[in-house]
Amino acid sequence: MSKTQLLLAEDDPAMVELLRWTFEKEGFQVIDTPSGEEALLLAMESVPDVIILDWMLEELTGIEVCRRLRRFPDTANVPILMLTARGEETDRVRGLETGADDYVTKPFSPPELVARVRAVLRRVRPALAGVVLTYQDMEMDVAAHKVRRAGRSVALGPTEFRLLRHFLEHPGHVFSRERLLDAVWGRDREIETRTVDVHIRRLRRAINIEGTRDLIRTVRSAGYALDNG
Repeated sequence: MSKTQLLLAEDDPAMVELLRWTFEKEGFQVIDTPSGEEALLLAMESVPDVIILDWMLEELTGIEVCRRLRRFPDTANVPILMLTARGEETDRVRGLETGADDYVTKPFSPPELVARVRAVLRRVRPALAGVVLTYQDMEMDVAAHKVRRAGRSVALGPTEFRLLRHFLEHPGHVFSRERLLDAVWGRDREIETRTVDVHIRRLRRAINIEGTRDLIRTVRSAGYALDNG
């Protein structure tokens, strides 16, 4: 089984050494950089499974790196933990509103940080915790990029795969077209909301194979949800 890839953006050499040793001992593959600019490039070139960002980085702050990563489809849903000495509630709120999944204040216990990373991975990227996403007769193996419905293989394009994954991670939740654009295409993308309707139709055609019911519910004036209606 391939190792979970962790991108660590931290400019304190002693902290980098400690965290690299801690996470590699736990089976992670760690890539580190002291630069916010380089962290952004590394994440875009080879999307990691999880990112730890120090708030204060060279060239580009961790908060700005987080903001930019959330704008791109490939990194929009990568789990991000902010690591910082800033412990004020307003800073924590700002970090979370920017798109961070968790916020760890220095000083901290390395085992606790590992536990927080694993918790975020289980919540945000369940496939990395060895879980196959399922709903009724639908199942998705995210790591293998395979989908089955009623025991039969389903072929999906990249966008439809991301749409279905988002629905499977939040069954029963109604998402507006704007929310789906943010989650699947990335924020600040110049894409019309009707594009969502086009891909929902494609997804329906692909997964609603003969003998099965439509699992995607259209909610008038609200959006779409994965449920049995």
